[in-house]
Amino acid sequence: MNVNSSSALLTVPTGALQISDLSPADVETKAEVYFSLVIPTYKERDNIQNVVRVLTQTLDEYIPEDYELIIVDDDSPDLTWELAQSLTHEYPQLRVMRRQGERGLSSAVIRGWQVARGQVLGVIDGDLQHPPEVLTQLLSQISQGADMAVASRHVDGGGVSRWSAIRRFLSRGAQVLGLIILPGVLGRVSDPMSGYFMVRRSSIAGAILNPVGYKILLEVIGRGKIQKIAEVGYVFCERKEGESKVTWKQYVEYIHHLIRLRLSTGRLKHVNQLVANFPVGRFLRFGLVGLSGVFVDMAVLYLLSDPSTLGLPLTRSKIIAGEIAIFNNFLWNDAWTFADISARQQQWHQRLKRFLKFNAICLAGLMLNVLVLNVVFNFLIRNRYIANLIAIAIATIWNFWVNLKLSWRVTDVK
Repeated sequence: MNVNSSSALLTVPTGALQISDLSPADVETKAEVYFSLVIPTYKERDNIQNVVRVLTQTLDEYIPEDYELIIVDDDSPDLTWELAQSLTHEYPQLRVMRRQGERGLSSAVIRGWQVARGQVLGVIDGDLQHPPEVLTQLLSQISQGADMAVASRHVDGGGVSRWSAIRRFLSRGAQVLGLIILPGVLGRVSDPMSGYFMVRRSSIAGAILNPVGYKILLEVIGRGKIQKIAEVGYVFCERKEGESKVTWKQYVEYIHHLIRLRLSTGRLKHVNQLVANFPVGRFLRFGLVGLSGVFVDMAVLYLLSDPSTLGLPLTRSKIIAGEIAIFNNFLWNDAWTFADISARQQQWHQRLKRFLKFNAICLAGLMLNVLVLNVVFNFLIRNRYIANLIAIAIATIWNFWVNLKLSWRVTDVK
């Protein structure tokens, strides 16, 4: 790394996207610090001065003179990098990199980490949509022994300020897809789409990273040596200046990234951890509630379809019975299985949102049940009852896991 003065631009690393341990040469060039925070930017000229000011104020109070800010700009046409470079005289802890030819948020973060001198490496957006005050909570989690601390919109204290229904749907759909393709990674955090986190250098040193698009958190969890992950709630704020970078292309890249990670990494190393962290008690309560739903379904089906009662058509009766059973299961799960979570979201519109999610997930579980039943019966076990039990078990695990991750979680904020 060549740094001629406090205002000199950092030399852009080349070669593999790999984080090394701090070497004696790094420390001799400039003193080692505890925390290095990378801020990837592109056309953020209107935001960057305020971002640097607020981050400096926050970190000066928490770890004075023991951190650095690294702006990695992708050669913005509005000259964001030039304005950032002019701030280095006022903010001596600020360092700036201008990348020409290489593009992408994830690779920008890694290039910043490659020149970083910190024991802990972090990333934050350059538009103040990530509240800087959460940094101190994330650092506190690291100091308490976490290998990684993630700012999440889906735990206590988290949420989004103003998102359209379409954006919420796309975000939830992306997470469900990720849980299906790569459960060993996405199942470890409540907000795998987060771009606001920090990690110990030692947990990713030596790993060759190969991210696609914006979601670097998936790459770090998937390829790093991450044992303990802590989460801190934050409210995702609306952008005040500049323009959003989120387009349909980011969703395509996200799917590409999931598939590539799934094919190139072994998930067996996470199996034991997933089993150890599996909420057995909550799952048993969920199973008992599901069993009660079977009796409700059977009872309502009899009352509606039996010739001695109402005598309605079977298909219509089954649809009504199934929906009543789902409603029964939701009430019990809300009041018992996930009571600790629902107690913090008691308004009617919050309950309605949970019910609609629960309903959709259960209907998807029903389709999964039918699919597994046919596959097992036609290709594996020629016994319809054993095949049905296997299908029910798989659909139950699906319903529980996806509801745990999507339906019963904190998302609304005041």
